[in-house]
Amino acid sequence: MMHLQGNTIDFDTARIKLGNAGKTAGARRKTAKQGEQFEQVQQQLLQSLQTTLEVDQILSLFCTGLKALLQIDALEYRHNSDPNPIQIGQPALHRCSYRLSHAGSYLGELQFSRQQRFSENELLAIETLLGTLLYPLRNALMYREALHCALNDSLTGASNRLALNQNLERDIRQSHRNQQPLALLVLDIDHFKQVNDSYGHAYGDAALKAVVNCISDSLRSVDGLYRLGGEEFVVLLNDTSLDAGRMVAERIRKSVECMQFELDGQPIPLTVSIGLSTLRPEDSVKSLINRGDLLMYQAKRGGRNQVAEEH
Repeated sequence: MMHLQGNTIDFDTARIKLGNAGKTAGARRKTAKQGEQFEQVQQQLLQSLQTTLEVDQILSLFCTGLKALLQIDALEYRHNSDPNPIQIGQPALHRCSYRLSHAGSYLGELQFSRQQRFSENELLAIETLLGTLLYPLRNALMYREALHCALNDSLTGASNRLALNQNLERDIRQSHRNQQPLALLVLDIDHFKQVNDSYGHAYGDAALKAVVNCISDSLRSVDGLYRLGGEEFVVLLNDTSLDAGRMVAERIRKSVECMQFELDGQPIPLTVSIGLSTLRPEDSVKSLINRGDLLMYQAKRGGRNQVAEEH
């Protein structure tokens, strides 16, 4: 039978456990092969967890410390802000889990597993060592949130122009180095001003979000969606040829055209015009985007709701 124990650990509780380290010395001696091993692992974690602001690296360092002390086989971390859990090691039969919080702030949920059952002394050791994790984890989550806010459009959730410039510059270098194709789509929502003028900006914002969700559903997880401003967006397609980029652009165009979007129960037709450009040897970030932008306006002049590409 699986051993699963759930606990809620907040920072103040963990700090008290750290402060009462002397009172748990007997339990630690039973947990570790040597009485000094717990102290050694604790000191190593206190130092190593302060060396990074990356959540996955912090958890990897913490898991390594617990493996040395308690033969932990796997660690799994979940947070509401990230749909993908972090998994380190191979999950085993017996598990214990903790919901972490600090000053009322949710820090996520941790689950440890291994082949043998956890004794009460071992659970006490884990809970005590969590005190070394909470501050670094909290700081890493704050850093991740700050980066997200700096690189994402607050209205639609798409990445912003700053993120596009950074990622496109990197991807251009990588494409040249690996001799791989790179495609870029510039999209603009057709007649969007009429939506704002007829229904107001609140409804216009709802339309923007709906289009972004529709585009996202048409992309691979490795593709990037960025908001340039207003109703104009860029899709970055790594390792994608002109033919493959055309297929993606048509898939997006058809998806938006077929989208069921309503305002106050009234269906509102939405379409996009798309310009498709591909990387040339002499291209910079600016030239690749500008060429896609010119092609997008070509699609608008051609009647809208279509894709214009290079020849």
